Amino acid sequence: MTQHQYIASMRRAPLACFDTVKHVDDCSAPAYLTPEQVNDFNIALTFLKHYVGSAGTFNAYRREVERLLQWTWHIAFKTVDTLKRDDLENFIRFCQRPPNAWIGLKKPPRFIESKGLRISNPEWRPFVATVSKSAFKKGQVPDKRNYVLSNGATKEVLAILGSFFQYLLLEEYTFSNPVALMRQKSKFVQKRQGLTKVRRLSQQQWQTVIETAQSMATENPQAHERTLFIISALYSMYLRISELAASERWTPTMNDFAQDHDGLWWFTTVGKGNKERQIAVSDTLLAALKRWRKFQGLSALPSLADESPLIPVHRGLGALSSTTHIRSIVQTCFDYAVQRLAQEGKSEEAESLMDATVHWLRHTGISDDVKIRPREHVRDDAGHSSSAITDKYIDIELKERHKSAKRKRIQAFKKPGSN
Repeated sequence: MTQHQYIASMRRAPLACFDTVKHVDDCSAPAYLTPEQVNDFNIALTFLKHYVGSAGTFNAYRREVERLLQWTWHIAFKTVDTLKRDDLENFIRFCQRPPNAWIGLKKPPRFIESKGLRISNPEWRPFVATVSKSAFKKGQVPDKRNYVLSNGATKEVLAILGSFFQYLLLEEYTFSNPVALMRQKSKFVQKRQGLTKVRRLSQQQWQTVIETAQSMATENPQAHERTLFIISALYSMYLRISELAASERWTPTMNDFAQDHDGLWWFTTVGKGNKERQIAVSDTLLAALKRWRKFQGLSALPSLADESPLIPVHRGLGALSSTTHIRSIVQTCFDYAVQRLAQEGKSEEAESLMDATVHWLRHTGISDDVKIRPREHVRDDAGHSSSAITDKYIDIELKERHKSAKRKRIQAFKKPGSN
């Protein structure tokens, strides 16, 4: 590697290598790669295909593996099988402060159609600078100079690449796992004492959001009865957005709500890691389901034969498959709720709600229920792999801890006239 080659690579953005889940079987190695780099590409593609069952997991693994390959080929001028512990540490430092040419200000698709072929999109970048939703609404725009890799994102990089190198090790493509050999990961990932703050709605915000959704549904049922049901389901059953949208692996239908032999209602979903689970259905959600079905001209509750889509498209036939569309539906309700809070003089609540995402509804439902339900019940309904994850949502101890500290004195109390 010459100094000129290194500088040129830092100043030139690489092209995307791996397409979407839908097109991954059609991926082929870029023509500019050397035979050794083609081997890297092929083994990485085989690894990624293990995760096509979940689009979210596939996208996360594709992002980190592709960044590693691009850095290995264009910055380190090596191949994956030659990477050592020091190389991985240099890669993490690179991800924390990538060159401007590798940072984008938007998220265009990796590949585009051109003359009947799918080609790498020249607008795509491995890293993207962003700003919070509230900052964007105030006129702030993303700036490459402010790009940072968060603590959580760094942990995810290490976890995914650890799995990747473990796979390469098992396939005898490499003979060590450089991520596992990194003795001081703590210099890249900060450890926190106690619980990580859960991003959720306050009681005031949630109450305003659900009341806003109810008002929208009453005033314009054709447009917003679906909005009300989506928000109710996301909160009450702790659903991820991918568990409401139709996909190649699963389409939620009305008969996913079913009654057992004891007369209890359950909802069956296929969640993270392609795992099926049953969620206990509350009386209030059952009422929300009845309202949603009545609007559609259906019977009060579904039969086992009712395979109509749970969330149909607004116009036409079939189930809603776009997670982007679901986000837009929820965001519209959030926006109206922000306006309502602002009009009521609750400016701080309004401003923090501007940063809320759809996933906050899942966090809010779990956080509210873990106060009143056994944590094992919440754990199983949420699909958590362990109670330790559910414990992150318990903030009762934090409140008690703050309460005990609230009246602490700095100076001892003295009676008037005492020395």
